[in-house]
Amino acid sequence: MDTRELLEEVRDGRMSVEEAEQIFRRQPFEEMGYAKLDTHRKLRMGFPEVVFCSGKATEHLLHIYQKLYEENGEVFGTRASAGQYEALKPYMPKLVYDPLSRIMKIEKTEKKLAGKIAVCTAGTADVPVAEEAAQTAEYFGSRVERIYDVGVSGIHRLLSKLEVIQSANCVVAIAGMEGALASVIGGMVDKPVIAVPTSVGYGANLHGLSALLTMINSCANGIAVVNIDNGYGAGYIATQINRLGGKSLPDKRD
Repeated sequence: MDTRELLEEVRDGRMSVEEAEQIFRRQPFEEMGYAKLDTHRKLRMGFPEVVFCSGKATEHLLHIYQKLYEENGEVFGTRASAGQYEALKPYMPKLVYDPLSRIMKIEKTEKKLAGKIAVCTAGTADVPVAEEAAQTAEYFGSRVERIYDVGVSGIHRLLSKLEVIQSANCVVAIAGMEGALASVIGGMVDKPVIAVPTSVGYGANLHGLSALLTMINSCANGIAVVNIDNGYGAGYIATQINRLGGKSLPDKRD
């Protein structure tokens, strides 16, 4: 839980002052020898630590997942393999795996989703990165509208969804090839656009570098760019923006 949730538990009598004090007194990380889990990240930042699964030894990954689940009641990891999931599943029966986004997680069932983030892709080949973004945002409490296959080669498809896109607190635009989708959306909305270049494309796409450079050089305003194929980073930032969009503005009346 974050700091506000903890204080609300004390206020409502669900946690004693002494219990809360012990939480604040604990060291802000869990020493595991091969890893130092940031157990205070949600207190500081409002989001618990997420696991980057690729390259981790199975034994290490299992213990990390078990500890984070014990700490937060849920756990979320990106870039997991089917083999890692099969290895962890016998020890964590609630664990689920999505082979498209490569997300491996245990999620609280009572979670309420708020606000709105529009996640758009230029093509169907961009959907794995889009699902990483969308599922990250949903895990952190955001409602997501998925708008897939609306690239610039058939601009009428995008225009047919413009009302939905414009109603979102934030837009994630995911595209490979030349990466033009972010610029088009950026010129049509009054909300922040997070551009995600993907490695989808032929040779001169240079594994996403061409799309990255297009997005960085966009003449449309309000566009920020994350790394190639970084759906997780886009989903995280989009959730931060969505949370701000859900906060009521201060009353300026005298």
